[in-house]
Amino acid sequence: MSPRPWTFIAAALMLMLAPAARAADPAPASASEAFEARLSELTRSDKVTVVHLWAAWCPNCRAELANGGWSGFITANPDVNFVFVTVWNADDGRALLAANGVGPQPNVQVLIHPNTSRKRGEQMTKLLGMPVSWIPTTWVYRGGKLRYALNYGELRFPMLGQMIKDSTDSWDR
Repeated sequence: MSPRPWTFIAAALMLMLAPAARAADPAPASASEAFEARLSELTRSDKVTVVHLWAAWCPNCRAELANGGWSGFITANPDVNFVFVTVWNADDGRALLAANGVGPQPNVQVLIHPNTSRKRGEQMTKLLGMPVSWIPTTWVYRGGKLRYALNYGELRFPMLGQMIKDSTDSWDR
């Protein structure tokens, strides 16, 4: 009994399509997923990393910048990494940060979250597994682990200094 012609056609199609299916790349991550992966990588440092969520339009965020607040704190803590993440705003805020002395330091990175919407139901509400419902929000990480989370607004720098110190202390007592 001879094979039917359609079996040859089916076999040929499978051979032609199989390499293409194997060569296909996985679906690219969304911009938000890629951003989160990058930010997560930054928090894995053995150094303390302060992640500060803010926006240039926010009065509390502006108050923290005034009078050398953040710039003085960053200068006083050169062994700490600082990541300013602009959220809920299409402007990354670099101009306002620069006007307040934040940004040129080697231990500072300024990022903008790709979802810039402030509209309820569309805005980013979670980052690194943490809720984001208010800005400014400040998180302290070390070795990829969240050590402290201030999710309520404007912070006090002496308190942040203590959190950084506590994050570097050894607990093997």
